[in-house]
Amino acid sequence: MDDEVDLLRPHTILLMREGYHVDAVMNGNDALELLDRESYDLVLLDEQMPGLRGIEVLSEIRARGRGLPVVMVTKSETDDTMHEAIGRRADDYIVKPTSPRQVLSVVTRLLAGPRLRHEQIAKEFTHRFGELRDEIGRAESWTDWSSLYSELVDWELGLEQAGESDLGEILRSLQFDVRRGFSDLVAREYSDWAHEGGESGPVLSVDVMQRFLQPVISDESACMLVVLDCLRLDQWRAMRPLLEEHFEIEESLYSSILPTATPFSRNAIFSGLFPDELEETRPGWYASGEEEGYNSFEDELFAAHVRELAGPGIPTHYEKVFNAEQGEDLLNRLPGWLSRPSATAIVFAFVDLLTHGRSESRLLWEVARDAAALRSLTLGWFERSAALEALREAARRGVPVLLTTDHGSVHCNRPAVVYAKRDATANLRYKFGRDLRVENPAAVLSVSDPDDLRLPSRGYQTNYALCREDYYFVYPTKLREYQSRYRDSFLHGGISPEEMILPAVLLTPRG
Repeated sequence: MDDEVDLLRPHTILLMREGYHVDAVMNGNDALELLDRESYDLVLLDEQMPGLRGIEVLSEIRARGRGLPVVMVTKSETDDTMHEAIGRRADDYIVKPTSPRQVLSVVTRLLAGPRLRHEQIAKEFTHRFGELRDEIGRAESWTDWSSLYSELVDWELGLEQAGESDLGEILRSLQFDVRRGFSDLVAREYSDWAHEGGESGPVLSVDVMQRFLQPVISDESACMLVVLDCLRLDQWRAMRPLLEEHFEIEESLYSSILPTATPFSRNAIFSGLFPDELEETRPGWYASGEEEGYNSFEDELFAAHVRELAGPGIPTHYEKVFNAEQGEDLLNRLPGWLSRPSATAIVFAFVDLLTHGRSESRLLWEVARDAAALRSLTLGWFERSAALEALREAARRGVPVLLTTDHGSVHCNRPAVVYAKRDATANLRYKFGRDLRVENPAAVLSVSDPDDLRLPSRGYQTNYALCREDYYFVYPTKLREYQSRYRDSFLHGGISPEEMILPAVLLTPRG
């Protein structure tokens, strides 16, 4: 749409040569009539025309619910014109005089861009596949396996965004191999990691506050620790763009301790202690077997650990949020906490509730059928959550935040039959109990000495078994019922990169 459309003949010819059909009109009224009769993919709109201005035509297009891309073309280089065009939802903005190639570039980006990105990422992944296979064959250390897992997460997100589903099976084969190789590494070396203070392996749950939060604890300003319970690395990477506007983001990876379950891994974050050390400081902590009470004293553990790291002069606050109402209450109190020197810890439980609820609810299972759907549902929650608003409040006040999680979850598809007595724990990814026996020993890491896992003793003849890869425990009684009930569930407590390789993200407010 341009009142000097005859002067744009070279532009039209080039677009048609590249395969585009082009219709030209000289005023806004004719343009709107044409849009009512025909279906178009993009509009090039002159801002200065007789009758209706380009901005007015743009507003009318949007008012009619047309979402097609609109590129404003104008002789004005003033910021006001550009801001008005963008504010009225123009998709791009170019200034006359325009060359045919400049116009073609904008049209190609808006119309062919998705297809070109799709083709490019498919080409890059196909090229990288062989190299990844070789790197998996050579991987030996935590750094090797965590780097491979991290890259596969990025490929998964990139292929999904490009709408590339044909390469999914190839990607899943790589994920299977990484899951198996990483589980072998943990089975061999976890005991050394747990006893040597991370010198031979990764940063562990017990190191998180010292490594990542202590540098920003100060008696002159506030800081905040946010734990999103049961958050996988892929879920975090999907959420990350929502925070880039507000924070400089520095991402690190750490490993959850075993078992990868809240009673153990989150207490380890807040206390800086392994479960056996925690049992020594609070005798009977894990003796009752009542898991719902294991995380009842996180506020005390957090306060004690902050005193240990930064001295006694730092006030602490702790909050656990299960629902929207509690989130609103938190947001009312948060500005007061962040307005003076302090350390604040907040746990948001939604992702964990969603993950557990999916196993019990057919409706949730339908909504979150696979990892991609689970990511989408998590992202939808986060966009409207008190968690995001709390982070924005920290950014507005210049408060640094450590954002992390206690464990992830793995999509389980293979049952492992376990024979156990009535004293065995109920978790589907780990079992503690007397005389445990697993039908397929390759499916688990099994130990008889709790010190191998830094767990408190549960008495004579107790065994400790943790599922590897994507296995889950079923009992021989009602075997088929439990196989069908829990197959395809997202579970945690065992050994897999999805459960153990986790983000620890330092968010520094911009400006």
